[in-house]
Amino acid sequence: MIAVTRLNGTSFHINALLIETIEEMPDTLITLTTGKKVIVLEKAADVIASVQQYLRSIGVYAATVKSEPSEGP
Repeated sequence: MIAVTRLNGTSFHINALLIETIEEMPDTLITLTTGKKVIVLEKAADVIASVQQYLRSIGVYAATVKSEPSEGP
């Protein structure tokens, strides 16, 4: 779960695994896989950083990052 803030200033936690898209228009709109949409005060980059930190904390971030091809000898 990641913490985000509604436009009225109240904070809540959202399941990072359910986030489908994050858009800045100019407010940040988070769309969940359930179809629910949430507008938050945080910038898209901050939400993405929170999701990445969460994924690292549960040990799945490394599985989502493309590795660079290794060069031969």
